Amino acid sequence: MQGKKVYQEQLFNSFQLSERVPVTNFYRRLKESLHLDFLYDLTRGFYGSSGQKSIDPVVFFKLCLVGYLEIIISDRKLIEHCSMRLDILYFIGYYIDEELPWHSTISRTRQLFPEEVSHLCCAQAY
Repeated sequence: MQGKKVYQEQLFNSFQLSERVPVTNFYRRLKESLHLDFLYDLTRGFYGSSGQKSIDPVVFFKLCLVGYLEIIISDRKLIEHCSMRLDILYFIGYYIDEELPWHSTISRTRQLFPEEVSHLCCAQAY
């Protein structure tokens, strides 16, 4: 008898992203070994004290790293790519139903930091 798969939207009651990303996955291993908390102190001076909250600097640099590793030069394509990959969502710390930052936010944040900060971040991460 021929089977027919019918897609039906479901609410996930007990979905855990960490269970869907294999322990051998590159981005899972990177998440476990890459510690970027130093970025909060390093970038604090580039933010104002009022207005809307900006993108988390750790998330920003992780997105930039994904763009570099995946050879994606368009911020729009980077966000689109990340939204489709469970392992990358896990790496940057986003849930499957959480909206990623706008591509224009990535562009504006990149302009916020001087080049020295980006180089320093890369050097300290290793």
